[in-house]
Amino acid sequence: MALKRERPNSPNRAQEIFRSTSIKEQTSTFIGAYSPTLSAKALQSLPEFRTATHKIAAWRKPSRQKSLMPDSKVLYDLGHDDDGEKWAGGRLQNVLVDTQAEGVVVVARWYGGQNIGPVRFTHMENCAKEAIWKWKVADTAAQEEQAAKKQKVNDEAVRKELETNLRERDYNIFALRKLLAEKKARLNDEELAPPTPQKPQDYTRMGLDALRRMDKARDATIAFILKQIDKVEEELKLVEALDGGGVGSERGEE
Repeated sequence: MALKRERPNSPNRAQEIFRSTSIKEQTSTFIGAYSPTLSAKALQSLPEFRTATHKIAAWRKPSRQKSLMPDSKVLYDLGHDDDGEKWAGGRLQNVLVDTQAEGVVVVARWYGGQNIGPVRFTHMENCAKEAIWKWKVADTAAQEEQAAKKQKVNDEAVRKELETNLRERDYNIFALRKLLAEKKARLNDEELAPPTPQKPQDYTRMGLDALRRMDKARDATIAFILKQIDKVEEELKLVEALDGGGVGSERGEE
């Protein structure tokens, strides 16, 4: 079964077309359309351009040819169709080059029978520039939206990692404090008090900046407890050394 071709005026295709406002000069009317993806023929075949006297087109698209020089600029395929309006296509092609736009621009002209002279080229160029400008605005907004979505995904991944790290640090802090209490009890020859149950903290309600600050605070807490443990261990070694020396002296006197 043959596959159906997508119609040029389908909703998805329509989103790829950016139109200018109309310009009227005496009995002539001009409207521009730009697309970064559609062909010149597709734009020239737009229903609203069906009755136009001229449908001038120009295109600038990346070439399949590759430059032999490394780090060279991208090569482009350039072309235009005057469609009976001599020199008009070249004007639109220059607009594409000047704006660095990659795609196709078409300007439709409805000729009312009255010659308006060279000003027609100015109107064609302005219609083309406006259509391209509308695309650039929409493209910039789309890129910003995409970047925002990507940043949101990255932030969520960082959040999950921070939440996991903080829960691990909370467990480590609880274990280290228990170890410190055991060593202090041994140093002071005291009975070890049972550890206070630790209530899990809900990190899901915290903002990303707050989680980062909390992460640094937990690192500082762990570093402080480790120093305390080292200090108590040094004191324990000193006490054990003194106790060992005392026992040896007493035995020597016997």
